[in-house]
This record gives sequence, C-alpha cells and structure tokens, in this order.
Amino acid sequence: MAANKRWQNKVAVVTGASSGIGRAVALALSEAGLRVALSARRGDRLEELARRLPTEALVVPADLRNEAAIDEMFEAIRAAWGGVDVLVNSGGLGRNAPLAEGPVEAWREMLEVNVLGLSVCTRHAVADMRSRGDDGHVIHISSMSAHRVPAGSGMYSATKFAVRALTEGLRQELRKMGSDIRVTALSPGYVETEFAEVYHGTSDAAEKTYGKFKVLQPEDVASTVIHVLHAPPHVAIHDVLMRPTRQPT
Repeated sequence: MAANKRWQNKVAVVTGASSGIGRAVALALSEAGLRVALSARRGDRLEELARRLPTEALVVPADLRNEAAIDEMFEAIRAAWGGVDVLVNSGGLGRNAPLAEGPVEAWREMLEVNVLGLSVCTRHAVADMRSRGDDGHVIHISSMSAHRVPAGSGMYSATKFAVRALTEGLRQELRKMGSDIRVTALSPGYVETEFAEVYHGTSDAAEKTYGKFKVLQPEDVASTVIHVLHAPPHVAIHDVLMRPTRQPT
C-alpha cells in the first residue's frame, strides 16, 4: 500500500492519449490516484476521455511535430498544477516506408514524432521533476522493433532503436547529476490499437495483423506501466520487453 500512495495526487502527462495504449495508460494512472494531463492532436477524444477519469484531468492538445505546441502544453500544465511528476511518452507512429523506396516525408514524420517530439517532452518533464524534488519517472512506450528489425521497417525500427539510446543516455545523465528521477523503456510486441491500420493504410491489413493469434491489449501495457511506476524508489526497472505469448519474433 505504501508504494501505491507514493503517487497520490501527483501529476502525470500522457502523450498519445486519444487512443490505444496512451488512452489505457491515462485511465490506469487516474485510477491509481494521479492527476492526468492528456495530450494528442485529437482534442475531442481527449475531452471525452477526461470526463471518464476519476481524478482531475487537464486536456492539452499538441502536435508532437511542433516544438512550440509542446512548449505551450507544458506551460499550461505548470500554470494549472505546478509541473509534472510522471511523463509517459506514448505518442508515436509507424509508416510503411521502406528504406529503398519510401517517401522522405514519411521518414521525417516518424523521426520528428518518435524521436524529436519524445525528446522535447522529456526535456520539459525532467526540468519540472528536478524543480519538484529531483524525483519522478519518465516512461517511454517503445516497441519490440527497438530490439530487432522487421523486413521493410528499417526507418521505423531506427526511431525505436533511437529511443533505446535516449533511455540509456538519460539514465546516465541523471545518475551523473545525482538525481533520483527514474527512466524506463517499455517495448511491446503486437498490441491491438490503431497502429497497424495507420502503418498499412487499410483496416483489412490491421485485421490480418491482429487476427493471427491473441495479441496484447492496451490495458496489458497500461498495467505494466503501473507496475514499473510502483516499484520501490530504490528499484529502477529500466527496460521491459513484452510480447503476446504466441508472437514468434
């Protein structure tokens, strides 16, 4: 129970909260007693989710490709609640854009959202956490593609390999500072979300992707986020890989 009380009334921000893993994580954090700032591009979905949360919620729409929008998001959170104690970087996407023939704009979008947007959010959150007692937790929702490269997914995997490097790089920077802020990368395999439809561009392809065997649900990932967050303060769960039991790779 003591671990569960640690985050009561603390402030979490979840990017990508309008659907899938981000939505499930926001619900789980609120049920765990945190106030939750909800961020994504689709503000109407965020408003609907905010009405469902049992704790205070703040809707702060932002496009992760827009640095100024991220700045404004964190300023709004500071104005309302004084800053951030937990950041869950769930916002991200993949495009079917092979290295040999993919469009540059698709590569750029993945790099700007999955790497640069994540990094700008993290920089803001770490500054808040340091000013609020040098404690807190940054959780990156990464991917199994950060650990192997599926055929045709070279650029998407490159962004997720970058997230692994960013996770370890931040951990080392925080330790050098003598900070108690923890950082975790959580890398799921197949999760039934909008990801496959966005990646392949068709709902039929998404049904085939998620119909081969029982895949993870967003709530499975959210429960792992809560487990990581509630580890004792001296325990840093740094890298988590989770797959559906029947996923072969």
